[in-house]
Amino acid sequence: MWALFIFISFSIAPGSKSQHMFLKHFFALSFLFSSLASLAQNNLYQVKTSEVTFSSNAPLELIEASSSQLKGVVDTTRSEFAFKIFITSFKGFNNPLQREHFNENYMETTQFPVATYSGKIIENINYARDGTYTVRTKGKMTIHGITRERIIMAEITILNGKMKIKGGFTVLLSDYGIKIPKIVGNNLAKEIKVKVTADLISQR
Repeated sequence: MWALFIFISFSIAPGSKSQHMFLKHFFALSFLFSSLASLAQNNLYQVKTSEVTFSSNAPLELIEASSSQLKGVVDTTRSEFAFKIFITSFKGFNNPLQREHFNENYMETTQFPVATYSGKIIENINYARDGTYTVRTKGKMTIHGITRERIIMAEITILNGKMKIKGGFTVLLSDYGIKIPKIVGNNLAKEIKVKVTADLISQR
């Protein structure tokens, strides 16, 4: 490309208006192609379908809820990821009033509507090769407006250009400033179990 540039540049009269216009368009095109090449190297996988479930197994009550509204991407070039979910998207519970208390009194979703988790995949993965990989993810998890660093195990499957992620972890309510009234202390567990499955497709 640069050889062609030198040849054409010297074929045009030095200092002429034509040479000036040629240089201007040449460098503009060079910048465009460089930018496109850079973007092409970043292979992004985006969540297409998902299921996030949580369960609270307390002495007097079992509470379960789920959401299919997980959003997120995995950048396989940098082995980075970012996920988010709106707390109000969880459905289930044992009755409508319980869901209302969950959103308004405990999670305070008007003030803290979203939970997020973003960071890096620690182990190296050959994303171009089909296979299942058990990895550690390290990142920052924000729930109820409080951010903590977490390391979470996950299983990543690459098959026919698609990605599937499975993972599980626990959330200690006190770590995220979620207060439970004593009157319902035996109805809600202090530690919540969370399971995540997501199917992602390449955006390349």
